[in-house]
Amino acid sequence: MTAAEVIEKMDGLPPEEQAKVIQHALELARHRQLSADELGDLAERLATSEDPAEIIRLRSAMTRGFYGE
Repeated sequence: MTAAEVIEKMDGLPPEEQAKVIQHALELARHRQLSADELGDLAERLATSEDPAEIIRLRSAMTRGFYGE
């Protein structure tokens, strides 16, 4: 099943079921380590960002992505 198919099925769920799926996806993301390429992309975005809020968000994402929280 592709991501597009999963999203299409999610769109048809009642709101309380969608909330369960979203919670599960957030839990998966919180524990997943990023690949070297993904970390590199974040590092490039961090190096070019001038927005303080974005810099904080990117640093946090890199830390979580490296350690897998």
